[in-house]
Amino acid sequence: MARVIAVTNQKGGVGKTTTAVNLAACLAAAEKRTAVVDIDPQGNATSGLGVPREGPGPYIYEVLMGEAKASEALRPAAISSLEVLPSSPSLHGAEIELAQTEGREQRLKNAIREFLPDYEYVLIDCPPSLGLLTLNALTAADSILIPLQCEYYALEGLAHLLTTLRLVRRSFNPDLEIEGILFTMYDSRLSLNRQVLEDVRRNFPGKIFKTLIPRSIRLSEAPSFGKPVILYDIRSAGADAYLNLAKEVIDGTTGARSGP
Repeated sequence: MARVIAVTNQKGGVGKTTTAVNLAACLAAAEKRTAVVDIDPQGNATSGLGVPREGPGPYIYEVLMGEAKASEALRPAAISSLEVLPSSPSLHGAEIELAQTEGREQRLKNAIREFLPDYEYVLIDCPPSLGLLTLNALTAADSILIPLQCEYYALEGLAHLLTTLRLVRRSFNPDLEIEGILFTMYDSRLSLNRQVLEDVRRNFPGKIFKTLIPRSIRLSEAPSFGKPVILYDIRSAGADAYLNLAKEVIDGTTGARSGP
């Protein structure tokens, strides 16, 4: 049965989609059968893995609306052992449409249940918000992976996310764990980056991935070619970092799977 990991942070621009795409690709490269569920209306994980965001469906929107099975919407990615449940522009209206629907928080969980036995990992790329789509992801997930940029407001945003985590546990998913906190866009030359890293380590011991994702031009370029970085430039620092992260996830070496 797949381990379902929601990659989430309500703050945009922290490397959330970059992490979902590249971690999934590296897990697949390690011969772990992996799927990416793109529940972000922007659809960047979909295009970043070379899958069109428009054209013949079905997409995640149709799955959430009960118009198609999740297994019917899965598409192959460029890496063997990796598939994508893609997003499309139609997803922009999904939160409004789902708002009056019975069991609206459980739609994604119920939809992906059918294919979980076929995978070892399912990564959900969440929107940069804490709305109904993200709530669906957190309800469906076994754990959350939190990408965190080393900046001044990082701790404040992390505190808000962990408050949401406790609320989700209380109402919808009591077994939801923290997979780990991942530092992204890290530059050891900047004193602020080093300070934020130490602050988070001190406040959240045992929940931090050892891997630090560096600032990388190759990581920024790869999505425009519809490729994860290991296909775009396997020798880059970004590729090396995500390969190391995949090993941590597989080995479960963060010690982070616990409550806040």
